Amino acid sequence: MSACTSCGACCACYRVEFPVYQMVFAGGTVPGDMAEEVNGNTWRMNGTGTVPIRCAALTGTVGEQVGCSICSLRPAPCHELVEGSEGCQRARTKRGLPALEGLQARPATL
Repeated sequence: MSACTSCGACCACYRVEFPVYQMVFAGGTVPGDMAEEVNGNTWRMNGTGTVPIRCAALTGTVGEQVGCSICSLRPAPCHELVEGSEGCQRARTKRGLPALEGLQARPATL
């Protein structure tokens, strides 16, 4: 079982920006109501552009039980953050969660 479903720290720590072509209206998968335009070519997941950060797609309680309401539709930065990676461990530390030990890094699944 993935540690991601009991964590969610990355969704509450990082700004998630991605190219416009990942939006549904441009042929991608990210629903229009989940992101905001940063400029003509860049969009950002709602909730990740201001502090405190919490992605609008994140459900549940960070550090307990979480999920992503658009898991299969997430933008590339979400798919690219790997469970157990340096970015994952940094987010866990920022949220006061213990480091993941003995994990081989793998794509995050919420």
